[in-house]
Amino acid sequence: MGTMDPPELSDFADHLTRIARASPHTQRAYLTDLRQLAAWLAESGKALDTADRDDLRGFLAARFGVSQPATLARKQASLRAYYEHRVRMGHLADSPARRLASPKRRRTLPNVVSVDDLFALLQTPSARTAAGLRDRCALELLYGAGLRVSELVGLELPDLLDGRTAVRVRGKGGKERVLPLVAKAQAALQAYLGRRGELGSGTALFLNRRGGRLTARSVARHLDRYALLCGTQRHVHPHALRHSFATHLLDMGADLRGIQELLGHASLSTTQRYTHVSSERLVQVYEDAHPRAKKG
Repeated sequence: MGTMDPPELSDFADHLTRIARASPHTQRAYLTDLRQLAAWLAESGKALDTADRDDLRGFLAARFGVSQPATLARKQASLRAYYEHRVRMGHLADSPARRLASPKRRRTLPNVVSVDDLFALLQTPSARTAAGLRDRCALELLYGAGLRVSELVGLELPDLLDGRTAVRVRGKGGKERVLPLVAKAQAALQAYLGRRGELGSGTALFLNRRGGRLTARSVARHLDRYALLCGTQRHVHPHALRHSFATHLLDMGADLRGIQELLGHASLSTTQRYTHVSSERLVQVYEDAHPRAKKG
């Protein structure tokens, strides 16, 4: 929280932490957006609680072209959440953020790595060092269990269940799910645990070289290096392994609702994005390989 935040913003920050239980990332994003709005309003002598709908439209219009559509959509969510909270607390009679038109958000298809590239990637970390075995295990869990990177780095030793054949994961909103580990992930986990003591003795499952908890940023950095080493020819973000897990399952005929449970999606519509990826890839495969698709 900023040192010079007005009391209404401090109150909202407290609400996000204690009542809404928002993730640290969401808290940072919302408060950054609202500080931007407060600074913009201050130029015309207004405060957050005296802004009207035209002020909010003006603020968003000023960001248009500077921010991506997804960022603009998030800024609107920040504004709505803040003003709804102020109405609920009795500070405002109505929310000026109601009925703000949403900017069009481009549909982006998940980044999927091919099965061959993924298998090469999973073999790239060294099996001779504790850090290499840790990274092999981390990649196997990101792909083999479809974990979010935040879920991966949040794992503790007691989260390994049923003789290390399953793992308890804390997802968005603190929701827990238990995931079975495929044989390859189990083997990678056993190999890493055999040498984990060389890195440290904390309770976090994945430790860095100083014995502290491995961070999401470190996982992304290591993954980038491995992608370069094995020649995948592209930047591979940790989330791409989760996308690939879902798409490859779908390609093999897995049930969409089953995939939803494995991924921990609250809504089936989120999981359905993968059907678009699969159908787009099928068209591509057809055009590349089918004799009837050849131009000529």
